[in-house]
This record gives sequence, C-alpha cells and structure tokens, in this order.
Amino acid sequence: MAQHAQKLVGAVEGLLGRPIPLRVRAWDGSQAGPAGAPTVVLRNRRALRRLLWAPGELGLARAYVSGDLELAPDTDLYEVLAAVTAFAEDPNAPRPEIGLREYLGAPSRRLLATGLRLGAVGPDPAPPAEEVGQRRGRAHSRRRDRAAISHHYDVGNDFYRLVLGPTMVYSCAYWEPAAKSLEDAQTAKLDLICRKLGLRPGMRLLDVGCGWGSLVLHAARHYGVRAVGVSISTEQVALARQRAAEAGLADRIDIRLQDYREIPDGPFDAVSSVGMAEHVGSDQYLVYARRLYELLAPGGRLLNHQIARRPLPPGQKYRLSPFIDRYVFPDGELSPIGTTVSRLEEAGFEVRDVEALREHYGRTLREWVANLEASWPEAVALAGRGRARVWRLYMAASAVSFEQNHIGINQVLAVRPTTVGASGLPPTRPQWLAEAVEAAGAPEQHREQVRPGGSRDTDLGDRPSVR
Repeated sequence: MAQHAQKLVGAVEGLLGRPIPLRVRAWDGSQAGPAGAPTVVLRNRRALRRLLWAPGELGLARAYVSGDLELAPDTDLYEVLAAVTAFAEDPNAPRPEIGLREYLGAPSRRLLATGLRLGAVGPDPAPPAEEVGQRRGRAHSRRRDRAAISHHYDVGNDFYRLVLGPTMVYSCAYWEPAAKSLEDAQTAKLDLICRKLGLRPGMRLLDVGCGWGSLVLHAARHYGVRAVGVSISTEQVALARQRAAEAGLADRIDIRLQDYREIPDGPFDAVSSVGMAEHVGSDQYLVYARRLYELLAPGGRLLNHQIARRPLPPGQKYRLSPFIDRYVFPDGELSPIGTTVSRLEEAGFEVRDVEALREHYGRTLREWVANLEASWPEAVALAGRGRARVWRLYMAASAVSFEQNHIGINQVLAVRPTTVGASGLPPTRPQWLAEAVEAAGAPEQHREQVRPGGSRDTDLGDRPSVR
C-alpha cells in the first residue's frame, strides 16, 4: 500500500515543527497521526490540493464544505475544533509562516514534493458554490450591505425554522435556571430585552435588524407597544409580516424592508438592535450609533445586543476570518466591548449597563447544531448539502469560540439623556428590570419544546455532535 497518510503527515509536521493534533486517513485507506485523536478523512487528492492552494482555515473550510474532507464515523466535530484551536493557539509552539513565499524553504519544498508524488499538485480547484465571489461597490454601502445580508439571511425561512426552532430567534438565548428548552430560553431573552427597555403600553419601539419579527411580536403582545421592525432581508420581512398578521397584531406592528440609515419617522421611545451591529462595520459604527441616537426621544433607551472580540495586542491589525467572511457573514466585523461602549458614548448616549452572556451563546449554538443534525436530510433538501455544511461548521466553531473566551456577547443598555441630563432610570438595577413587568404584566408561560425522538439516518458520516 502506498501509505499516503504517513508521507503527508510527516511532511506537514516537518513544516510545522511539531506533531499535529489530528489523525489523518487518506484516500488510499492509510492512516497516520496520534492514536486516539479525532480523525479527519481526505476523500480524494482534490482535498489535499485545496489545502496546498489555501493553507489554513480557508483551505480546510473549502475542503469540508465541498465534501472533499470528512470526519471519521467515530469523530465528533467539537473534538476536532477544540483540538485545532488548542494547537493553533499554543503560546509555546513555533509559528512558521505558511504561504506561497514561504514555499521556498526546505520543509515547504518537502511538502510540495510529497504532494507531487501523491498526484495532488495541480490547478487550484474552483471554490464551492457557497463561497461569496467578487464583491461590488464600497464596503458597507447600502447596495453591498443588501447583498451581504441576502447571502446570509435569504437562505430560506424553512431552513432557519428547522435550525432555530419555533421562536425563530437568531441570537443568543438567555438560560435562566428554570429554562427547560431552547424555546424557554429564547422567550426569556425576548422578555429580558423588553424589561431592560422599560416598555409600557402605548410606547413606540424600533427594532433595527428585526429578523423574523420575534421581538416586536413579543413586545406588542405582552407589553402593549406599537412597534416598527426594519430589515434588509426580503425573506425575513415577508415572514415577519405574515407572523404579525397571523397573530392579529398587524395594526400594531409595521415591518419594513428598510436600511437603518433610511428610517424617516423618529422619534421612538425605545430602540433595540439585536445581532445587527456586527454587520455595520467599524468605519460606519459611529454613523450607526449617531443615527440610533437621533431616532430616540430624549429619555429613551437603547438595547444593543452584540458579539465582541477580544482586544488585540498593540500594533496588531484585525483580520476577518476568511471562512466567516467568504461563507457566512460577508463584510461582518467584530469590535471589543470597550470600543462599542466608546462609540455609543461618542454619539451622545449614556451607557448604563453592560451584561455579558458569553456562556449563554455557547449553549445556544450547541442547540442549533443539534437541531440541524437531527433534521439533516431536510436541511440538505432545503438549502443544499454545501450550505448545510457551512452552517454546521460555523455554528459549531462559534460555540467553541464562545466557550473558550475568544469571542463574547454583551447587552449594552444606554439612554439618550434629556436636555437637563436626566436618564429616567430608577436608581437600582432590580427596579428598572421590574418596572416594565409591573406596568404591563408578566408574560404567559410557554410550554416546553419537546425534541422529536428516534434516530435518523444522515449522510454526515461522523457521529452527531455533543451538546
């Protein structure tokens, strides 16, 4: 037997200067790497070619999304991601540069020679169809933002319903001790936002990036507000309007296909922005913050729910994840929480409260991955195998990133002070969390969402991920 795996692993370890954390099974059936380690399967020579042309994260993503790289049946995706993350971030390990310019060194020449002997060197394979191609226009122009949002959110409402569950909430849930299901935790998050905003009957709420309308539905139904929700996803807007009509709330909820920069009819008593600011971009963030400030009435509150990255060492430049940028959130950017707070304050807001929910998001993402895996054939039928693989990889990788504190999620409560500097908030946190419930009445209890039982055949190959 040719023992392709041994040759390949030996060449890669020679380049990296240390053993790799995965076991590799090549297309000839040979295996190499640490015994008992998570096993990845290179199904063909094209998988290796993808890695040679795009070493690192992008090449691995292309190989997985295309199906050229698989996981062994006894391997868990989270184990692979955790092993790779620990390997890449080992502070005591050598960090060789890997790129075309570095292929001139002896270890790189050995890797290329191994690729030649294995018949894997050739033209750069075309990226999977799910990868974003050349983008037009200035980053975060309205036209380019619409295209980016469409790429991610216009995948199909039925696909999202399968992943997110009946609440159709695509942001971090709030796992209170009493939560028995994802639906419980998402309902608790919606209610937490309403309470932080101090919503009361008759108030006017703006939800920027309203998704499928879950927050405005909850606020109108349980807190008696009149709500405007805006999104630039055509599929989200269509379903949100349908849900409002079916709930008998169309007279109190206005869902618009509209950019936040185009909203003409402020002021609002409260503004929510949940999972939307990540799409704004660092260059536009102050524009975003100032626009929300303009749309709020004096004394009004803003609830900004946003993913944050860790601060970088001095002099190090922020780089977008190539996988996330090309497959998941084109042009998306993360900022440290300190930067977000500073921009809000620069726009005129007074920041009153910051709540970190990092652990909550890791658990939420594991629930979404479990939903996807449990209905894998339906997901593939709805969105295509490549797209389903993208979602599985990005959600599982994000769960690991939250759990290992590489990224976080925060709810920032800010106010637009009155002309005399008043915030309008009660003096203590328990008071302002309770005031909305007292004014509107506590929401009804929701029944636990029971996951269908029974095993189902999938074409994932590897075992279902562990929550």
